[in-house]
Amino acid sequence: MLYLSQVLGLVTLALWLYCVFDVITTPDTLCRNLPKIGWVLIVLLFPLIGSIAWLVAGRPERTQAVTRPSAFPEYDRPGRFAATSPDDDEEFLRRCRERAEEQRRNAPGKPQDES
Repeated sequence: MLYLSQVLGLVTLALWLYCVFDVITTPDTLCRNLPKIGWVLIVLLFPLIGSIAWLVAGRPERTQAVTRPSAFPEYDRPGRFAATSPDDDEEFLRRCRERAEEQRRNAPGKPQDES
């Protein structure tokens, strides 16, 4: 049977591990009140007090959500070209017809017009 001190020890260990990983994975610019290396040292050297201090005073505020860069940054660019239906784009259809006509004229095995 687990005694109260053993349960508190496990809770402290879980909290400490969570805070160590949280401090390490938090970007440097989002740490509050101290540089990131200071928080790492405090959490490592003082497991219970350091973990509580990180959660209260060092962790980024919820309003500053960590934004991850998009896998496709060109989609985030304002004013980017939005794809439309090719049937609605007359310029695209005209270029397709011209390209197809040029390919027909340049096809091997066909006699060239000598005009």
